[in-house]
Amino acid sequence: MESLWDEAVSPGALTRCRLQAAGAAVALGDLRAASAFGGHLESLRGSSVLVAPVEQLAAGTALLELDGVAGRIVLCTPDLTPQQLTWVAKVAECDAVVTDAETPEPLRGCARIYRMAASPQPLTAARRSDRRTEWVLLTSGTTGTPKLVVHSLESLGGTLPRRLADVGTVWSTFYDIRRYGGLQIFLRAVLGGAPLVLSNAHESTEEFIARAAASGVTHISGTPSHWRKALMSGALARFKPDYVRLSGEVADQPVLDALQTAFPHARIGHAFASTEAGVAFDVNDGLAGFPAALIDRPPDGIEFKIESGTLRIRSGRNAVRYLGDAPASLAAGDGFVDTGDMVELENGRYYFRGRRGGVINVGGLKVYPEEVESVLNADPRVRMSLVRARRSPITGAIVVADVVLADGAEPREGAGGTDDLKTELLNACRRALPAHKVPAMLRLVPSLELTAAGKLVRP
Repeated sequence: MESLWDEAVSPGALTRCRLQAAGAAVALGDLRAASAFGGHLESLRGSSVLVAPVEQLAAGTALLELDGVAGRIVLCTPDLTPQQLTWVAKVAECDAVVTDAETPEPLRGCARIYRMAASPQPLTAARRSDRRTEWVLLTSGTTGTPKLVVHSLESLGGTLPRRLADVGTVWSTFYDIRRYGGLQIFLRAVLGGAPLVLSNAHESTEEFIARAAASGVTHISGTPSHWRKALMSGALARFKPDYVRLSGEVADQPVLDALQTAFPHARIGHAFASTEAGVAFDVNDGLAGFPAALIDRPPDGIEFKIESGTLRIRSGRNAVRYLGDAPASLAAGDGFVDTGDMVELENGRYYFRGRRGGVINVGGLKVYPEEVESVLNADPRVRMSLVRARRSPITGAIVVADVVLADGAEPREGAGGTDDLKTELLNACRRALPAHKVPAMLRLVPSLELTAAGKLVRP
């Protein structure tokens, strides 16, 4: 696969593709003979570049310009602490930083700094792509030091469609495009010559949905938690997308059904992907999980297997390696990447039960939080839930749940109120789950915290 710029410069893409943020936009055609780096673009040739703008629009512009020019581009997510930022720059051997704001304090004096112009400036030399650039992405852990995952443009976008998107197609995503899920939508839009409406970290869910609707967005992606927040917002009535995509967390049946009700004429799909394993498959039949036949008859170029209960993937979409102190290889000796996602077969379909590292141990018995959350979320009065462990001197841990109610489901005090609702939710868990998986305590809370990647914050 050639550089991103070379792949995306068909006349149709130059005309139609643009990155649109709140109050600003950059069209692909604007960059044919201009650059946000002006005459400094050539100075970045062959460099290891930390892409550290504040705004997504500047980050997307930098990715378009630097692929095929820089030796390595490192996608700096905006939630990094100063210590993490310094560590990332050191491990990735960054000798240049591009930003749209003041130079990040930890990086002053340790690399060449390039301030991006607010609008593209004329190039002083012809645009030229002469190398295969490494793309370094950060894993989206909620705490600690992230892993640095090395991809090529081929592993990131080699299987995406090369034909121009249908006229009228407009993509958007709740994700930041510097994260794997958002980057996939960015590449899909650029390679397909479609406009892309970028989210803004400082706007509310209601504001983003309103802007997406006003911009004519037809295709949009986000995590299940993003979509649960959108369903709670009351902002979806005037938004009528053609395709809604979920990824990044377990997409249970309640959220799929709620979105189909909210968007009766849209196609609702969910995808499985990870930063290390790449995109594995899409599921577009409206059901949670995936057909067991997919393991034996996977999409072209992908192989699956289930080993020790986890889904493992081998394909050209797998990342190349880690940087730094992470394991030297991200795949086993047979080339399969262990995703760490636990699956179970039930009636001819595999269902995701949760992350291997997220298991709650109740007296030696395993509990996957997502399995319990799916039961709670199935009640129409529940919009989202979080199941977690609490220490117990007897069993080591017990299961507790925090529940956010859907609009209009606020319980009344007294008879038929809070206690009755909690009892009904716990009884639903008792009917569907073994005793050790039933929450010992259930709280009604006004909201649940999400990570910068749009996933539930799990202790």
